[in-house]
Amino acid sequence: MKKTILFSLLFAILIAACGGNTSAKTMTVTGKVKGLKKGTLFLQHIPDSTLVTLDSLQVEGDGSFSFHTEVESPEIFYLYLDKKDANDINDRITFFGEPGNITINTAWNTFDTNAKIVGSETQKKLEEYQKTMYRFNFKNLELMQTAANRQTALDSVQMDSIQRLSNRNVQRGYAFALNYALNNKDSYIAPYIALTEVSDANVIYLDSIYNSLTPEVADSKYGTKLGEYLAQIKETNQ
Repeated sequence: MKKTILFSLLFAILIAACGGNTSAKTMTVTGKVKGLKKGTLFLQHIPDSTLVTLDSLQVEGDGSFSFHTEVESPEIFYLYLDKKDANDINDRITFFGEPGNITINTAWNTFDTNAKIVGSETQKKLEEYQKTMYRFNFKNLELMQTAANRQTALDSVQMDSIQRLSNRNVQRGYAFALNYALNNKDSYIAPYIALTEVSDANVIYLDSIYNSLTPEVADSKYGTKLGEYLAQIKETNQ
């Protein structure tokens, strides 16, 4: 009898432990789409190179939603709203997902531009990065508008001057991206930026980013992909 009770207790502990490990990898995405009375929401990601739908939900009523999925390591996810309007613009929210609770609140008419995302530390880093990069991109837009909105055509000297300013601004943005990755070696944002923003940088810089990553980040989805990408480049350059 004692052996039976002991076996049952050990079995229960094992089941609880296994359940705990599973829940530790679960990402729960909840929120509300203000003004959405009826529509379909999709939780998506790109495991390799193809966009895959993980789950979908018919929304009716107050626009509230909830998704659950397992996440091996932080990565980019998408919340897609099918408005049935034959227009994919402004229908997809990009966010850095990770295990835990993530809340996304937005509005139907400004779905991707007005989204408030909380609960992901890597998402905070992504938004911080995007905020600065927006300034570089906006500066370039201003320079192009300056050249386009002139009542009189610019001469070659003036055009060269604007082009030099634009090139300098692009270089500054590029340098910021590299430094941001290097300065956030303990964040999953670092290999993501290296792969998606500056993948054409000198291999020396990409190597520096990869070698600076903490072991946990290096073993993540984007850390592993960065390592594989570097190996391919080095093999090609041999």
